[in-house]
Amino acid sequence: MYARSDRYYIRESETETSISVRFLIDASGSMAHSDNGLKKIEYARFLAASLAWLANLQGDAVGLYVFKDGGLFSLASKPDPQHLQRLFYQLSVIQPDGKFTQPIHYKELFAGQGRKELLVFITDMYQENNEIYALLDSLAALKHEVLVFQLMGQNELDLDYKGYAALEDLETGETIQIDPGQIKAAYLEKLDNYLSDIRLQLLSKHVFHKVISTEQPLDEALREFLTQRNKRY
Repeated sequence: MYARSDRYYIRESETETSISVRFLIDASGSMAHSDNGLKKIEYARFLAASLAWLANLQGDAVGLYVFKDGGLFSLASKPDPQHLQRLFYQLSVIQPDGKFTQPIHYKELFAGQGRKELLVFITDMYQENNEIYALLDSLAALKHEVLVFQLMGQNELDLDYKGYAALEDLETGETIQIDPGQIKAAYLEKLDNYLSDIRLQLLSKHVFHKVISTEQPLDEALREFLTQRNKRY
């Protein structure tokens, strides 16, 4: 998958035949987190739509899987433009709610009929009982190429909530009091350790991982990613 004009590649090689690109969207409650008026799920929609358009342009089949409130919506992969419009519509109506889907028969669902696929997972990586790691373990075992885009609000990255004294967990409803002036240094240290742990966990599964701030312009984030991919091949 690549943009012809800029010669940006997501495929492993220019000569690779058409493949199936499946987009996996985390639509649990935490994806409703907002920073400066933009929710994570909105950024996820735009990111998935942009990559799906590029894949369809190259003739690849695209599919959509939405993990929400314990369930899983699926739209099978197809290469035609009409199917791309259906995928765009389904992206537009996603409303985050509840907890991330508990492990199900992922291997059967994503087996890909023996063909290698590209799986693009857009999530904030918030989980209670390693359910996201369980999903990624299953996907990695199938030998597909897996990309994880971890979305975070800049207010999460900086602990900047502009005067708010309490935060509510959007999935569990738990509320905690905060005093940024006292805890910011400790928070940033824990955040760095948390992100490093995720990076190492995914590296051990041979899964690509990129953190994106929802404050970063989408075109800039895509250009950085595609340039990085280009250099690898």
